[in-house]
Amino acid sequence: MTQKWMLSAFADEAGSDIQVQIDALKKHGIDAFELRGVNGRNITQFSIEEAKELKKRIADNGLQVWSIGSPIGKISILDDFAPHLDLYKHTLELADVLGASALRMFSFYMPQEQNVEQYRDPVLERLQQMLEVAKGSNVLLCHENEKGIYGDNAQRCLELHQALPELKGVFDPANFIQCGQDVAAAWEMLAPYVTYLHIKDADASGQVLPAGMGIGHLPEIIPAYLKQGGRVMTLEPHLSVFEGLSALEQEQKSQVGVMAYPSQLAAFAAAVDALKNILEANR
Repeated sequence: MTQKWMLSAFADEAGSDIQVQIDALKKHGIDAFELRGVNGRNITQFSIEEAKELKKRIADNGLQVWSIGSPIGKISILDDFAPHLDLYKHTLELADVLGASALRMFSFYMPQEQNVEQYRDPVLERLQQMLEVAKGSNVLLCHENEKGIYGDNAQRCLELHQALPELKGVFDPANFIQCGQDVAAAWEMLAPYVTYLHIKDADASGQVLPAGMGIGHLPEIIPAYLKQGGRVMTLEPHLSVFEGLSALEQEQKSQVGVMAYPSQLAAFAAAVDALKNILEANR
C-alpha cells in the first residue's frame, strides 16, 4: 500500500553538523528536511553556490528538502521592511535551488504595548508584497502561527488566509497552546487552509512534550489532516536545548520541554517515536 504521508523534520535539532542531520533522518526513515540551521548557520545566510552544494549532498543521500524553515517575518512590524524583503527574495532563490516546495514564514512581531488590530493593514500589505514576489515560482508561502506575531491566534490567522487566498498555513499546536488558544477550536477554524503540520505538542503550562503527550490534540488532528488530503508533517521536537535556539526566538519566547534527554539525538529519537506511534494507529 502506498504510504499516505511524508515525514519531514527540523534536523538541526538532532545536531548542527549536516552529516549528523542526514544520518538522523536516514536512521529514522524520514524522507525530507525542513531546512533551518546547517553547520551553525541559518539557511538564509547561505550563498546560492553553497545551496547548490548542499542540495547535491542531500540528494546523494537519497533525501530531499520539503521546506525552508526560514525566519522571514520575524521582525517587528515597525522595522524597516526593505532589507527584510531583500532577504526574503534571496531565501526564495535558495528555496528554488534546493528544490523546496514550501517556505515557512511569519506575520511580524507586534509592539507589546499596542493594540494588535491596528497593525492589520501593514501586515497584509507586507504579506501581499511577499506573495507577489513569489508568483511564478514553485514555492508555497506558508504562514506559521507563532507567539508574539500578528497571527498568533486562530482568528487572526483566519483573517490572513481569507484576505490572502494564496497564503498557505502551517499548523503548530504547541504554539497555539503557548498563546492560550484552544487547539481543537483552532483546527476547526483553520483546517481548510493548512498545507502542512508542525508536530510539536505541549502541556497546559506551555512546556513542550512528545506528540500525543500534551493537550495539542495531535492524535485527533493528524487523522483529520490525512482524511482531508493532507500529506506532509514536519517534526519539530523542541525537547532539549539545541544550538541556535536563542537566535531563533525573540526574547527567548519559546519554552523548550522539561523532559530530560541525555543528548540531542536521544531527544530527536523520542520525538520521532511518539509521532510514529500516532501514525501507526492510522495506517
